[in-house]
Amino acid sequence: MRAGDDADFREFARARALALRRTAYLLCGDWHLAEDLVQNTLLKLHRVWPKITRRGPVDNYARRVLLRCWLDEQRRPWRRRERRDGVVPDQPSSTLETGISDPLLRALAEVPAKQRAAVVLRYCADLPVAEVAAVLRCSEGTVRSQASRGLETLRGVLEHAAERSA
Repeated sequence: MRAGDDADFREFARARALALRRTAYLLCGDWHLAEDLVQNTLLKLHRVWPKITRRGPVDNYARRVLLRCWLDEQRRPWRRRERRDGVVPDQPSSTLETGISDPLLRALAEVPAKQRAAVVLRYCADLPVAEVAAVLRCSEGTVRSQASRGLETLRGVLEHAAERSA
């Protein structure tokens, strides 16, 4: 890679790493896994950096790579066997970093993967439907239906949680 391309990549990584990390956390619900996903995303972007910068803006491509890394991680058999039902003492609130309340984050974790991706990209990353469709490689109608179903599931989980606490 040329020195100019390397400098451009470093600038991109510095500018976008936090936003990618936030999006990754909203997808997976684990800060450590989110950091791993961002690192894998940046490694994959670095490999093809000169080629993708010639095509135009890289943000959508970066989100697409991040999403694919997360979906690949979800498919790993050892990840499915892991049970995360223990309580970690003194766990810091994620509201400060994500701007989303902890109950909403817990509810978001119960939304199926593709619906969660549509909801996170559409409403948390505030992307228009066309850009979400480009990232997810599907039609705009699919994005709308997945986001709608995801919001419906999210409402149901939050209502169920409210009923349990009442």
